[in-house]
Amino acid sequence: MQIVEVERHGPEELLARMRRVPLMEQPEVFVFQEALISLECIHTNCLAPPQNYVWLAELRKVQELRWSLKEHGVDMFRLDGFVTYTVEEAQGARVTYDLYPPVVEESIEADGTVALIINDGMHRAYLARLEWVVPQVVYVRGIPKQYPYYAFPRPQGWEGLDLLADNPEKKRYLKKCHRIRRNKSLYRNFQAVFRNVGGSRSGLSSTGV
Repeated sequence: MQIVEVERHGPEELLARMRRVPLMEQPEVFVFQEALISLECIHTNCLAPPQNYVWLAELRKVQELRWSLKEHGVDMFRLDGFVTYTVEEAQGARVTYDLYPPVVEESIEADGTVALIINDGMHRAYLARLEWVVPQVVYVRGIPKQYPYYAFPRPQGWEGLDLLADNPEKKRYLKKCHRIRRNKSLYRNFQAVFRNVGGSRSGLSSTGV
């Protein structure tokens, strides 16, 4: 990965942008606007993954991104805000991406359990776990009850997580246990306030992994 430029942004700008994150299907709803948002270093043992697998191709991309950012003096697990980085791709084309810490939401489940759900950055959290790192995360508390994260945390946590060579097909594999039928109505649209943070990228990892 050829990173040609890195720009740092402080925690104030990061948290301000987080407050402007809308729901994908209800762009007038800013789900984090009144929440308590902070940057915290939280051990991965305390984090609750919602998905049942780690995609190895994405894990490798995250690892490559970590190494490439380190060459520019950036610790992916301690961003203290967020970074904008530009990559030179094939034929000299340049693409710019934003990278913020994994987003963790506090959720009170039906049995009273307080779960710290990994909303965004599952693969980075898993890599931190492999490297014995306590990662810095965006910790969000006080989300309106009518807008919970769209999937439940895994009852068994990290235990029994599947390591898959390919991204599983939705019809043949239960990626997550969704809270409601129209689960996309609860999606947080980070792409609305950050650049190129949607899905997987060619030769890179999105911040969503």
